[in-house]
Amino acid sequence: MFSSWLHTNQKGFNNENKKHAVLGSIYKSPVKSDEEEIFFACGCFWGAEKGFWKLPGVTTTAVGYAGGEMENPTYKQICTGQTGHAEVVRVVWKNSLIDLSDLLKLFWECHDPTQGNRQGNDQGSQYRSAIFTNNKIQQDLSIASRNEYQIALNHAGFGTITTEIKIGMSFYYAEEYHQQYLARPGSRPYCSAMPSKVILNNFPGANFKLKQEVWKHFDWSINHCVLRSNNEPIKC
Repeated sequence: MFSSWLHTNQKGFNNENKKHAVLGSIYKSPVKSDEEEIFFACGCFWGAEKGFWKLPGVTTTAVGYAGGEMENPTYKQICTGQTGHAEVVRVVWKNSLIDLSDLLKLFWECHDPTQGNRQGNDQGSQYRSAIFTNNKIQQDLSIASRNEYQIALNHAGFGTITTEIKIGMSFYYAEEYHQQYLARPGSRPYCSAMPSKVILNNFPGANFKLKQEVWKHFDWSINHCVLRSNNEPIKC
């Protein structure tokens, strides 16, 4: 495992062993020796988290806040747009089963990274597109994927990617009621992401591990296709 340069808020870590509502793992669990973690921002974190927990090889996900200066922010403070934080998804994965390349493919394809401080109807810096990495290898691969995706977007008539890619940013877990929100009974189905329908193919450094069948479960031509799918991880 690469050493983490990203500080994760550990408030309540030892006395909160909440299980992931779908995967059954402890969603605040430390990263194991055969795992890595990264943080993605791509609009409202409710729908974004569901997209990532469905991928084979992802061991846990959680939602929270990163990219700003305020320590231990609340959702109410985030919504003012004054904290500098974005809504993000913590993704932890097993290296033998899935590669960061696969996660980056889902990240770029699941939203429109050219929209600046908004995603769909949700506006504000908290909804901006961002990748917060833990080490230089993750950083370099994220930038390589961005450069390749920009070429594909250009061919499709889209503008410039506005995605923020930074290393070593602090992450703070969101309130319990936000965690795996879309898997909770009575939750309001919602996702602000507006996919461009542009596919990310191979890029320098990529080492895709997931089978092509996995991507058939994501049909970006259907509005909010993640919401329309079940909550269970994809079996391939």
